[in-house]
Amino acid sequence: MIIGAHGITGEVRLKVFADDLSDYRSFNDGALTLKSAREGSNGVIARFAEVTDRNAAEALRGTELTVPRSALPPLGEGEYYHADIIGLPAIASDGEALGHVALIENFGAGDVLEIERPDGRRFMVPMKVEAVPEWDQDRLVVERAFIA
Repeated sequence: MIIGAHGITGEVRLKVFADDLSDYRSFNDGALTLKSAREGSNGVIARFAEVTDRNAAEALRGTELTVPRSALPPLGEGEYYHADIIGLPAIASDGEALGHVALIENFGAGDVLEIERPDGRRFMVPMKVEAVPEWDQDRLVVERAFIA
């Protein structure tokens, strides 16, 4: 995600959810072409060919960067892409419908799911096997002891 401009020549600051950007050059269906990326003090500093000044860089603040699913590496056992989890129906381990996964946050100790109930209230659950013993493309199961 582009979180802001860096300098006056069109560089942007990124919040990166991948281990490495080196395998990706084209983002957002070819709208952005990565020329360079380096570690900065507040995220990754990137230069896109299409962004040449600070105003253009600032206009991209909040833009999510996407790549085609086919460009992503295969997943290992127990791994997931956030896009596959967000929106899944959530049920309790005893079968009670809880709502759906609305958001995934990571505050440094691992992913935390935010589940939205049908009435709009939300609660958070760590994405750990003790709290979420199973999930697939159809649903996510939350252990009863972790439900607020």
